[in-house]
Amino acid sequence: MKQLKPGLMMFFLLCALSVSAQKNTFRVMFYNVENLFDTEHEPNKQDVEFTPEGNKHWNKHKYYDKLENIAKVITAVGEWDTPVLVGLSEVENNKVLKDLTQSSPLRKMQYRYVLTESRDPRGIDVALLYQRDRFKYLSHDCIRIKFPGHSKKRTRDLLHVTGQISTGDTLDVFVVHFPSRRAGQQESEPDRLHVASVLRAKTDSLARVRTKANLIIMGDFNDEPSDRSISQVLNTKAPMYSEQPMDLFNLFLSIEKNSPIGTYKYRNQWNFLDQIIVSGNLLNSNSAFQVLPETARIFQADFLLVKDKSNGGRRPKKTFNGRNYEGGYSDHLPVFVDFQVKTIKK
Repeated sequence: MKQLKPGLMMFFLLCALSVSAQKNTFRVMFYNVENLFDTEHEPNKQDVEFTPEGNKHWNKHKYYDKLENIAKVITAVGEWDTPVLVGLSEVENNKVLKDLTQSSPLRKMQYRYVLTESRDPRGIDVALLYQRDRFKYLSHDCIRIKFPGHSKKRTRDLLHVTGQISTGDTLDVFVVHFPSRRAGQQESEPDRLHVASVLRAKTDSLARVRTKANLIIMGDFNDEPSDRSISQVLNTKAPMYSEQPMDLFNLFLSIEKNSPIGTYKYRNQWNFLDQIIVSGNLLNSNSAFQVLPETARIFQADFLLVKDKSNGGRRPKKTFNGRNYEGGYSDHLPVFVDFQVKTIKK
């Protein structure tokens, strides 16, 4: 029998180790995809600009280019494989998710998805894509936000998806898109504080149902990790081992302080609006499913960035820069983190 050359043997060994590592690594990403609208106007939605007759002249060519671009980003974040869970914000409806998962290069990955149907005036929602062979869907809940004293105020629902992973553990995933800063950061802060309190009440209720809940909260918070809605209302901390499995830890708190960029650039300033938060049980080294240390990152591939001619440095390559069609990806950069799946010996 012919023996393989040492170099070739090493190549096959590395390939085998890579495949094994993929099975034991569970990647989660979040991406604000910036106005993923189809080309049709829906009654009672402020989406006319994203139609062929609107001021953005949004047509099928631009729409399918947008789907291809989002698929490219998700695939690139996955490296060897696409992420197991993908949280998305600013998606319009079921049609755009169906087209993304079935009519773009992502169709080979056989993603399934869950979507909110909120009362946001623009008609944008949050969603979760999941690989059903690694995340067994069990149930989901769309948590509607009501603002006391402001019955006509609308924002995105919170999405809560419950599933089971290969270890047999239950995983509770929240995808959020907090109210925007459009009216001004301080002026709009009370709305984000309120939404954060609704989210915290939901996680507290889970703590009473599950002894050691495994929580992942990801989204566009329209606040930075050190802002009050996250640091005080959600009461998040920097990652560390905790005896309290329901404490919440922001995996991007230390990155906010040390990173030269953020996930969203407003004029000449980077903001860290997109984050992933986990419950303490997912930082426990004895857990079968746990965060891999120092894997929380901003995905800042060169193809996602362009020269910022107005403010210096670089900025995300957008779909539209003002009213000018740029043909890019999003005005946000995605974030991701890896989890380790351990085989527990019985």
